[in-house]
Amino acid sequence: MNISPIRTVTTFLQRCRNVTRMSSCIHVRYASTTSSDGGGGPYDIIVVGGGIVGTATARELLLRNPDLRLAVVEKENKLAVHQSGHNSGVIHAGIYYKPGSLKAKLCVEGLHLAYQFFDKEGIPYKKCGKLIVAVEDAEIPRLMDLYDRALQNGVPDVELIDGSRIKEFEPYCRGVKAIWSPHTGIVDWALVTEYYGKNIKSMGGDIHLSFPVTGFEMAPENKRMTEEGKKYPVVVKSNDKMLQCSYVLTCGGLHSDRLANMSGYSGDKQILPFRGEYLLLKPEKAHMIRGNIYPVPDPRFPFLGVHFTPRMNGDIWLGPNAVLSLKREGYRWRDINLHDLYEAITFRGFQKLALQYVSFGFKEVMRSIFPSLQVSILRKFIPEISRKDITRGPAGVRAQALSIDGSLVDDFVFQREVNCEVGSRILHCMNAPSPGATSSLAIAKMIADKLHEEFKL
Repeated sequence: MNISPIRTVTTFLQRCRNVTRMSSCIHVRYASTTSSDGGGGPYDIIVVGGGIVGTATARELLLRNPDLRLAVVEKENKLAVHQSGHNSGVIHAGIYYKPGSLKAKLCVEGLHLAYQFFDKEGIPYKKCGKLIVAVEDAEIPRLMDLYDRALQNGVPDVELIDGSRIKEFEPYCRGVKAIWSPHTGIVDWALVTEYYGKNIKSMGGDIHLSFPVTGFEMAPENKRMTEEGKKYPVVVKSNDKMLQCSYVLTCGGLHSDRLANMSGYSGDKQILPFRGEYLLLKPEKAHMIRGNIYPVPDPRFPFLGVHFTPRMNGDIWLGPNAVLSLKREGYRWRDINLHDLYEAITFRGFQKLALQYVSFGFKEVMRSIFPSLQVSILRKFIPEISRKDITRGPAGVRAQALSIDGSLVDDFVFQREVNCEVGSRILHCMNAPSPGATSSLAIAKMIADKLHEEFKL
């Protein structure tokens, strides 16, 4: 991301939309804002970030106030390019999260809202269910704790099953006890994001693509003296383009801390990019997996562990691991950005985290280099799988907010610089933790409430 603002003439083009139907799915494409006709805007609010949280929130704002002049700006040439389009596609049920926590509430609420939205819009999905499997007796106490959490969180129809019943759900899986979650499912979250975008357009909102935000500033004094300037004093800059608005919400994912820095943020949190790499099960063995199969998570480590994930296209993903990405949007080891890497490793919070999890981190890197190490974990659940049955697969990069004390931020972070003129009009969503996609419609309601509280929108 270029973070150096460049002054130029305000330009952008009225977007057009092409809707194409492929396998009963709607794919929405928007033209980039490249003309110099000055059309569109100014806006009551601009949402920065065309991922699933930003578009869900924009949609919610328009549902609440159809007269709102709203635009979404996205630096890529389409929506959902990064986290929203590089994830496992799981619709989570809310099992893992601390009872009474915001994450637990939003996940369970989001699960119901998501299925309602899919049915209304005709978005393909599968309720294939999920097993969380204890493969040895030592894991049973942790599994029972998870089951208790699921009951307290109101996870629908969750069930504790003995090892003898595991094969009813997953014929090739072994284990001594498991949690069965029938409402866990799979969907293409990038497609869901496109539908959010379609809703935004249908309600009169604008979407500006190829619009990397390079800065925020107040309109020049002479322009602010006009009635329009008083109402829309914030300028959102993007290289050779500018848009004017009253308020801004940023949902920048992997760049959310940098967007906050543009409006004066000087806090103690920074985004750390973690890459999760998947293996692919060869098609001739795909019949062995019916739904999601997860391990019992180890509370000593911050991730859920390697699991089996079916995809809407019939693929079976195996993984992921978790390694530091050498670039904020680096999906391969050879994707390196020296600025991103230096920024990560010199952050005191990362240094403390690395020392705390040095053994865990080393094992994750080894599993990345030697897939057979990951296969040995998978074989605990499906013994019939061997190294020859897998190939390297896709990867995603997770935006993890990290505090300067080395702790991973596990809750939502909102930032507004009230002592800065431009910053006082910008609300930053700096952390929308997993399961952000499942919870997106519930998160959108929470952020819309927050915007009303902050800006009376």
